[in-house]
Amino acid sequence: MFNLPKKIKIIEVGPRDGLQSLNKWVPTKDKINMINLLSDAQFPVIEVSSFAHPDKVPMLKDVEKVLENINRRQGTTYRVLVPNIKGALRAVETKMVDEILGLLTISETYLLKNQNMSIDDAIESASTILKLCEKSGVDFIMALGVAFVCPYEGVLPNEKIFSVVNKLHNKGIRRIYLAASTGMENPLIINHVFKFIKDKWPNIEIGFHVHERFGMATVNMLAALDAGVTFIEGSICGIGGGIVMPKSMGDIGNLPTEDIVNLLNTLNVKTQLNTELVLQTARKISSILNIQCRGYISRY
Repeated sequence: MFNLPKKIKIIEVGPRDGLQSLNKWVPTKDKINMINLLSDAQFPVIEVSSFAHPDKVPMLKDVEKVLENINRRQGTTYRVLVPNIKGALRAVETKMVDEILGLLTISETYLLKNQNMSIDDAIESASTILKLCEKSGVDFIMALGVAFVCPYEGVLPNEKIFSVVNKLHNKGIRRIYLAASTGMENPLIINHVFKFIKDKWPNIEIGFHVHERFGMATVNMLAALDAGVTFIEGSICGIGGGIVMPKSMGDIGNLPTEDIVNLLNTLNVKTQLNTELVLQTARKISSILNIQCRGYISRY
């Protein structure tokens, strides 16, 4: 039997992680409407966009316009992802960002392909971004992507995960999440890794970003909750989650936020979110984007 927490924070990443991998342009006004709907649904954190180079992520090249025009709800944190120091400087200069998300991947092969950095370079970059955020009064959190299984390296050793966490901790970083980026992760390993991190570094706030491929995402999420994570990241309608993979890997997507909310509310884990309101939000967003909801709950 899982030992579930009494409450959990659910982070919505659809406007960034979801939209960036769609194969069609989403107009700025639709992105703004999407974020406003998520704000109205009272999500505590919304990942609005990314300050990646426009040539690298053209879908999110309108990040400043989006930030300028969304309706901000008191009690919601508006987060952006930055892939490097240059992106962090752009984000801070807008003075419209509540939280910055840094990024590295545990797989060095993937990190070189995705960000053209070594792990040590990425950790140094994260340290610099943390100091910039502290100086600017902006919250900082670090994403550890491709944390368990890499499409190029296979299953990653736990010791590699722990080494990266330790180096980040030594740099003063106290908020992180691990991402099950391929959807091929083992719940037993996930449970062990999160428990080890919680025991070894009890002053780290840690969360789980979960992708779906083999039908294991839900049990992986429960394994992470059992181990003591304090927040879960999902994407409305299950959009996005696509990372650069060999073509033979097939379809990989985010776990739909509406399914996460429905499951945890059913299990009496307090999410502070209303299942019906989140479901209606998903349906409205699917209409705006002209896509089909991937959530199971949306089919009924």
